[in-house]
Amino acid sequence: MTDALPSSGFNSQSLRDRLASALEQMDPTLGDRLETEASAHLELVGLVRAARPELKLLEMAAVGSARRAGCSWEQIGAVLGISRQAAQQRYGSLDPDVVVQPHQRVLRPLTAFNEMAVLNTAGRYGWHSVGYGFFYHLVELDDRQWEHARTIFGRKPHGDGWAPIGDGWGAWWTYWGRRLDVPALAADADERLLPWS
Repeated sequence: MTDALPSSGFNSQSLRDRLASALEQMDPTLGDRLETEASAHLELVGLVRAARPELKLLEMAAVGSARRAGCSWEQIGAVLGISRQAAQQRYGSLDPDVVVQPHQRVLRPLTAFNEMAVLNTAGRYGWHSVGYGFFYHLVELDDRQWEHARTIFGRKPHGDGWAPIGDGWGAWWTYWGRRLDVPALAADADERLLPWS
């Protein structure tokens, strides 16, 4: 089967080849051993089985990034080959209620398009992200300014002092924070304009 995948330059065969290559990289000896060892085929079955939940996490991360970018459930459902309602039922509960401690606040609603500007504004006042979910970041107050970054595929931002925030959105986005050696600004009108919830 070489059907084109929705909205991509890959076809099914190309994607299959890339996935097979990724599995082979998990154990570079496997390809050769498949020629002579029956047990190597069982190892391959195990690798494919182990990849299944990882692909599900990638799918969840992709849906999350699509939602954060403003895509509708109807659009997501169309790409997944399911209805809008089915997409929302399956993935809509990925944003659990946020438990906020007394020293924390929530910035929401945020999107992929405004969150970095909002986080870096909040960071000037000492607020730094300690967690996130769909459309929000959980922040804590510090006496120093903070800088935030978002990278793709887990790449670390340039410079020293960056620490990852949370677990990442699968293989897509990783959020980073670093404490700066600059006192936090005192609260003013700009800080009060942040989207606190």
